[in-house]
Amino acid sequence: MATIDRFIAQLPPETQDLFRFIWESLPESEKTGFNLLAASLPSNSTLLRLLVRLSTVQLKMAFGKKKHVAIVGPANVGKSTLYNQLVQDPKDQAKVSPLPGTTRENQSADAGLFNIVDTPGADAVGQVGEQERARALQAASDADFLIVMFDAIQGIKQNELTFFEQIRALHKPYIIVLNKTDLVKREKAAVVQSAARNLGLEMDQVVPISAKDGQNLDRILVGIAMLEPEMVAALGQAMPVYRRKLAWRAIVSAASGSAVVALTPIPIIDFIPLVTLQTVMVLGIARIYSYEITPARAREIIATFGLAFLGRTLFYELSKLGGIPGWLLGTAVAASMTVAMGYAATIWFERGEKLSKDAVNLILRQVTELVLNSLKAIGKKKPSSESLGRRISTILEDAHLEEINLADASKGDEPEQPLEGQSP
Repeated sequence: MATIDRFIAQLPPETQDLFRFIWESLPESEKTGFNLLAASLPSNSTLLRLLVRLSTVQLKMAFGKKKHVAIVGPANVGKSTLYNQLVQDPKDQAKVSPLPGTTRENQSADAGLFNIVDTPGADAVGQVGEQERARALQAASDADFLIVMFDAIQGIKQNELTFFEQIRALHKPYIIVLNKTDLVKREKAAVVQSAARNLGLEMDQVVPISAKDGQNLDRILVGIAMLEPEMVAALGQAMPVYRRKLAWRAIVSAASGSAVVALTPIPIIDFIPLVTLQTVMVLGIARIYSYEITPARAREIIATFGLAFLGRTLFYELSKLGGIPGWLLGTAVAASMTVAMGYAATIWFERGEKLSKDAVNLILRQVTELVLNSLKAIGKKKPSSESLGRRISTILEDAHLEEINLADASKGDEPEQPLEGQSP
């Protein structure tokens, strides 16, 4: 029950009571499935949105009419930015502006798991402000679940507390999010605590987020999914099916970052900064496959494949050929090392098997060749970091390398000990 308790604890008291009632009514098999799902959900907002997108078929099979979720709160707190993080179709995205009152009307779109509604600011004054407040309250009244958003920079003012009491009076399940906490940095804990105190809540019941980059989006989505057990069931069905695709997306992201690192003026043959990126990648893949490991354990896994030695060896071999700019060779090998490590980690967590060093070396060389050949078209002029990152992502996505069957290559050099830390 530890996992479900962790999510329920972040909810306001009224909503906790409702979700505990729902939770206790579930069969034990569904409780187990939810706990496994909650532990496996990617914390990366891009991967999480991908899972929801890929789960469309399961979601449609599970239930027809979707729940409606409304984002409500004062003007200019980031409601539309969060809305844009959740909508499925970019065409449905809301206009975003630093000016208060950009959103004047309620607007809704498909968010995969549910329909999401963006609302005007509920704290404006005057006749227009009253009309916008009325629209926001109507959307809240019609919704099945509410995301109540406040601003970490502005704090919570008296008129916002009045609006919050109106929201509570609707007796709808809701979650409180405090946006822009990325801007308060060292004062984050104090700001969250102050907001919780003003709202009459515990600190854990206010979820700090950064809507612009999707920070803590997973906590919001899980909180909403808890309202509808069928949502949980659909996501649970989709998770095993799409784990490889989610892992591949994590690999592409890390490989692009590795290529960018290799553009910087460092001794490229050492590849030391890549370990950090690869560690984060391995931790992400482990989570997708329901493993709980530490950063130290992730680095240990990376070390077992000897990629640092293989990467340096390949770099030396190719540099002797001549005609390849150093930045091009470095970025190709760095990206390929990360791809090879990602493949190895995926097989490790998926099957409990270790790729042989020959298999890892083969992947490293093949991907390096692919990247080199693809990047040669841009000439010898070093590209910008942003441009290079996009190019590497496009190359790897277009290659569809996640579809390669590594069944033969996954036979290890020696038997491996069973993995530790797998969820039950």
